Amino acid sequence: MKKIFNILIVIAVLTGCKKDLLDTEPYGSIASSNMWTTDNLTDLGVTGVYAALNSSTVAGRDLYQMDQYSYTGQTRDVQSLMAGTITPGNGLFSGNWRGLYEGIQRANDAIKNLPTSPSANEKKARYIAECKFLRAYFYFRLNQLWKGVPIYLEPFTDTEATKGRSTEEEVWNQIIADLNDCIAEPNLPQKYTKGNANFGHITKGAAYALRGKAYLYQKKWILASADFSKVKEAGYTLFSDYKSLFKEANEQSDEMIFTIQNISLAGFGSSTQWYCGTRSSFGSCWNTYLVSPNLVDLYDNADGTLFNWEQVIPGYSAMSPAKREVFFLRNNLSAAEITAATARGAEMSLYLPQGNEERIKAAYANRDGRLAANVITPYSIYNGVNGATNSAVTSRWPYRSDALTTADLRSDTQSLFYYLYRKFVYEGNSEIIDRNYGPIDFPIIRYADVLLMWAEAINEQGFNQEAVNLVNLVRARGGVAPLQSFDPTAPAYVADQITMRERIRNERRIEFPNEGINYFDELRWMTLKEKSFKSGNGVKQVWGANVSSYDYMGDQLYNWPIPQVEIEMNSNLKQNPGWAN
Repeated sequence: MKKIFNILIVIAVLTGCKKDLLDTEPYGSIASSNMWTTDNLTDLGVTGVYAALNSSTVAGRDLYQMDQYSYTGQTRDVQSLMAGTITPGNGLFSGNWRGLYEGIQRANDAIKNLPTSPSANEKKARYIAECKFLRAYFYFRLNQLWKGVPIYLEPFTDTEATKGRSTEEEVWNQIIADLNDCIAEPNLPQKYTKGNANFGHITKGAAYALRGKAYLYQKKWILASADFSKVKEAGYTLFSDYKSLFKEANEQSDEMIFTIQNISLAGFGSSTQWYCGTRSSFGSCWNTYLVSPNLVDLYDNADGTLFNWEQVIPGYSAMSPAKREVFFLRNNLSAAEITAATARGAEMSLYLPQGNEERIKAAYANRDGRLAANVITPYSIYNGVNGATNSAVTSRWPYRSDALTTADLRSDTQSLFYYLYRKFVYEGNSEIIDRNYGPIDFPIIRYADVLLMWAEAINEQGFNQEAVNLVNLVRARGGVAPLQSFDPTAPAYVADQITMRERIRNERRIEFPNEGINYFDELRWMTLKEKSFKSGNGVKQVWGANVSSYDYMGDQLYNWPIPQVEIEMNSNLKQNPGWAN
């Protein structure tokens, strides 16, 4: 699978990859003028472009971490973007800008120099197509956030980085042009199958998927639909089991269209364990990134009816969040625990000493199966570790100890009770060897994403059963009843474009947690204010109590500011409206 690709990455590490954006020797100690002089160095050079995927969101800003700014995710320490205090000088903006342009610089260098390589012409042509895809992807990310950036199609030095911003439309046009070239390349395959030594390299299927997504951003619904149909024709399909899809054994399934290749090596592994795992996870981790109660409440009941707390606990919604804590308390509280809960405001007259756990567990039973696959819910079991020993732990509140036979899940936030991620958090002590570098490939585009974008593109042209059918393919795998447009008295009824639009959006929210998709969707839909910053939203415990509140600073949040440091270096860059320099 990743054997050849990984060997090349190891070589790149050993030669010492540079991290400077404007470095004209971007692949280590070998100058660019020498990088393309042998077939082996050509392989290494192209691998250096792929390696930028792992460094394009530097300083702890991997794609999944963008979920902290979304409607469905949160972080335990509210960030300045959500607190309404962020400025153009913040490292969030400069780190992403520079990381993405580093990828563009590497791609430009490869595209320019690959024709001089002694490698076979067919191989060079395929590599050029791959690098054009990667350049398109890096510009795609920039345009998602900044809505118009400088376009560089040749390697450039720091003194040459003086271009002004192209318009958002011009950047989309350049992205489309690169993807057109990629798709037109006859040496690029439709897809790679599991076990192919080139799995992880770009395919035409990936190019169609990314181009379709670019058309979606441009609201060119017919063109987007056509490209998504081409992805299907390329042979991509849904993997049968949602939970096991995100295990290393299945990272090369036909659902994975474009992924970041990870191995357990510094700089080339995922960081999900470190930041999403708990003290009960291998490596004793931090649970910095958390699940918002907003996400948990979106998962339908298995019969297709909308989840409603009132059907589980009548009167729940009318209670203050502080009072609702009572329903999440463990059985057989001690006198001291009862006193502490009372002091926090829990409505202890509703406490059931022998049945409290069972009552709240009913809220998570018979739900869309993706809930249990994505989230460690109260009183569910997580297969973690205790020291070096595998240990099944249960998420209980309040936490007591993980040293008992029936151990409690120990978080890094024991005084607060949060929903925790299960997806991309490794189980036991056999799935990972270092908490810092997870081996599971990270999906950037998978077939479920294509199906739901396809449904969106169809629905935006008018309500159509075809869109319903596409969404139902994804729902069926989750084990939840299909949407239907025939009986208004039955569950999951949809019969108009507006209702279907919200159904598609919610389907995306519940399908992709911890994958770095929801935040960008809210930006694209212009729903950030009404969703992520809805009244009263913030960092919340499971019963909805705010630990810290969000503050919407204005609609300028839909366009990130040009980093202050970039404006200081390039006076031709003009700031986005609403951001003071």
